[in-house]
Amino acid sequence: STQSTWGFFVWAYEFTSVPLCCLRASHVLCRDLTDMAAPVNESHSGAANSLVVALRVRPMNAKELANEDEKVVQVIDNNLVCVAEPSKDKNDYLRHDRSREKKFAFDHAFGDNSTQLEVYAVTAKPVLSSVLAGCNATVFAYGPTGSGKTYTMTGSKESPGVMVLTLQDLFLERQRAAARNQKMKIAISYLEVYNEHIQDLLSGSPAHLELREVSDKIVVAGLSEHDVDNVAEVYDLLENGNRRRTTESTCANTTSSRSHAVLQIAVTQECRGGIAGKIMTGKLSLIDLAGSERAAETQNRGIRLIEGAKINRSLLALANCINTLGDAARKGRYVPYRDSKLTRLLKDSLGGTCRTVMIAAIGPAAHSFEETVNTLKYANRAKEIKITAKQNVKNVEYHITEYQAIIHDLQREVELLRQRVGSTTTNTAATSTLVTPSSPTPTQMPSLTPLTAAAATAAPGVGATAPPPPPPPP
Repeated sequence: STQSTWGFFVWAYEFTSVPLCCLRASHVLCRDLTDMAAPVNESHSGAANSLVVALRVRPMNAKELANEDEKVVQVIDNNLVCVAEPSKDKNDYLRHDRSREKKFAFDHAFGDNSTQLEVYAVTAKPVLSSVLAGCNATVFAYGPTGSGKTYTMTGSKESPGVMVLTLQDLFLERQRAAARNQKMKIAISYLEVYNEHIQDLLSGSPAHLELREVSDKIVVAGLSEHDVDNVAEVYDLLENGNRRRTTESTCANTTSSRSHAVLQIAVTQECRGGIAGKIMTGKLSLIDLAGSERAAETQNRGIRLIEGAKINRSLLALANCINTLGDAARKGRYVPYRDSKLTRLLKDSLGGTCRTVMIAAIGPAAHSFEETVNTLKYANRAKEIKITAKQNVKNVEYHITEYQAIIHDLQREVELLRQRVGSTTTNTAATSTLVTPSSPTPTQMPSLTPLTAAAATAAPGVGATAPPPPPPPP
């Protein structure tokens, strides 16, 4: 027993001597190897999956470089994020011996030199297969103001973001579906949540829209949908919508988004086989959240201050939902989705039946240390949320008019087959040689039967003379 106790203390000492980042790395490595060895779920539904969390660190901006701000965020091995403690103030005696260094592990982590295509390849692109299979999916960017969320989601013409890259791949998938004689329809809608009011960014109407709950699904009543066929139309619609979106300049960000923007992409596929058919409907929501901000940093006044308060309120409601859903001990408790219209829109994404990806955007500078750590904490908690995706498949039977069209097609097909069979018979008859028998010769004529001879004898005067009478008796 003494040896076993001593062995336990040795093991405990070795375990506590391992740095936290090594433990995180080994955990992430084991999880990645497990995911690689696990078979791919072809059904895209039924299995509970964790919410995927990716982190992106933006480069230092001009203001931070001019102020020679310290860089405190470092990405290691595309999974680990280390936030070093800023240089301590010599006059801060209370925190002089206190370390605030933080380490976090996520599914994916991108440094300040990452590209738009790299972020898209591991966030939005993997969920397209689920959307094409009839499931719902959501990708949303979360982070403080000025962290690069709008650039990641929208981008520019020179460097398109997640929204445009997603639609480009969907157009390619529609071309492949057309080659398989399948119909695919792509429609988009674009809205914003500004001061707890929902507005349509594509219609241009200033009217406020209302949320409705239909069959346990959240829908926006009166939201316009626009069919798109190419990337040029998408660019035009997004530019018009972004011009109508509320943006203002603050001390923290020159182009600060004052509202949450939601781009919804509806993909409808029709698979027809005979009289019955199957319709699959998948919806992809791409959300650019407004950034959290502190009034002391932004120095907002008046209407800008009210906007910041509304933004922080909705993000606080989102954080409360994430905390409730991510805490296993609080499983089954009430989730405060109705505290904000933003959380009501994200109800299906957070605790519903769709695949969800969270892109946490942070800044690398030391002056945003508190906002960066808070964002990482919420993103770390979001990893614990379990989501079960379900397919939106509707089996339909066609109307009587569809029956008539099907019967007409079948009759035309039968007529074509009859014509093919008739042409085949005619060609066969033309190639074959028909032998006609010659007239019989006199030697080949059959002899008269006895009945025919008797009939000829019984008919005197017809073709012969009568025989002489018999002689008299003696």
